[in-house]
Amino acid sequence: MDHSPAFRLRRFLNWFPLGLTYAAMYMGRYNFNIVKNDIGAWYHLDKAQMGFIASAGFWTYGLSVALNGPLADRIGGRKAILVGAIGAALVNLAIGFMFLNGDASQVLVSMSLLWSLNMYFQSFGALSVVKVNSTWFHVKERGVFGGIFGIMISSGYFLATTIGAWLLASSRSWTVIWFVPAAAMAFMFAVDWFLVRNRPSHAGHADFDTGDGSNAHHAEDAPLPLGDLMRKVFHNPVIVALIFAEFCTGFVRQGVMLYFTEYLQEVYHLSKKEHLFWWTGIAFMGGGILGGLVCGWMSDKLFQSRRPPVAFVFYLVQVVMLGLLGMTLGQGTTGGQIWAVILLGLTAMFIFGVHGMLSGTASMDFGGRKAAATVTGALDGVQYIGSGLTGFGLGWILKTYGWDGIATHG
Repeated sequence: MDHSPAFRLRRFLNWFPLGLTYAAMYMGRYNFNIVKNDIGAWYHLDKAQMGFIASAGFWTYGLSVALNGPLADRIGGRKAILVGAIGAALVNLAIGFMFLNGDASQVLVSMSLLWSLNMYFQSFGALSVVKVNSTWFHVKERGVFGGIFGIMISSGYFLATTIGAWLLASSRSWTVIWFVPAAAMAFMFAVDWFLVRNRPSHAGHADFDTGDGSNAHHAEDAPLPLGDLMRKVFHNPVIVALIFAEFCTGFVRQGVMLYFTEYLQEVYHLSKKEHLFWWTGIAFMGGGILGGLVCGWMSDKLFQSRRPPVAFVFYLVQVVMLGLLGMTLGQGTTGGQIWAVILLGLTAMFIFGVHGMLSGTASMDFGGRKAAATVTGALDGVQYIGSGLTGFGLGWILKTYGWDGIATHG
């Protein structure tokens, strides 16, 4: 696309703060993964009970993102990201103060409720990013944007794992792992208020035809009626196929991310306080960034902006990576620990790559400007329904059968 340097600069000042906000929100979403094993040990909660908290959050997110998709399409991505960022910041603060004051006698109930509320506000994140960028990127540029979307996801998870583990090791307190993400999200709320705009015409540039069936000459027309919006989304067989694919992605993705801490600790005896553990966050980030860029490049350059072929390749390699993780080679040795961290990074490459492309790119392609957030909501919603099964489901298997039970029942 032949965009002017001024437009490209303004577009960067639009999507980059959005990406940083999404990364900050990820930090306030996956901090629970880092600390849940410690909370469970302190309050005598087993893996199934801690998994229940995770499932409550996953299913709240799944329902919320599906309902908030049409809402974001109507109110615009800018308002949606502002609501999500400040809401999630306040809930993270509330959780931090709960532990700071020692008021956690009913931690299973209180954390389930607060974590579900956090995940409600978190659901605005991906919707906002996709909604805003659907008007700033042509369809032929979106494969590369899918890579950018994967980088956002990976960076946020890096912040949660690496910095989160460092904060825990440095302060020996659970409160800081809630307060730091809250501060980051509040700061990005202020940045987005001043910089983020829904479409080019709101930032002093001309709207343009994005090539997805939207009409750029009627950029200010009314949103689609809800019935038309639902028909546009759920009568499309490609979108229905993507929904099924994202259900599987949710189960695999969250299963790995929710339990990798215990996996490294209990199978490979790698503590969160060890420097090698911090490299797990770098492996996730590096793998996710590489996966996003490779997936987007392959989609645009090798498959003429077609998303399903490259998704098939990435899903196939995921099976291989998960099989290698299940073999648990070199348990208890330094070499085995390094091997496990590398495998987790490679697994993240193929999980985050395809997830970023489906949620961040295909949703814009098939939803268009008017239904981008609705399609994203449908894809993300079903993904988190699958994710919810990893909480108490895998937690119960681990509690009952141990890590060998994952291979038998997973």
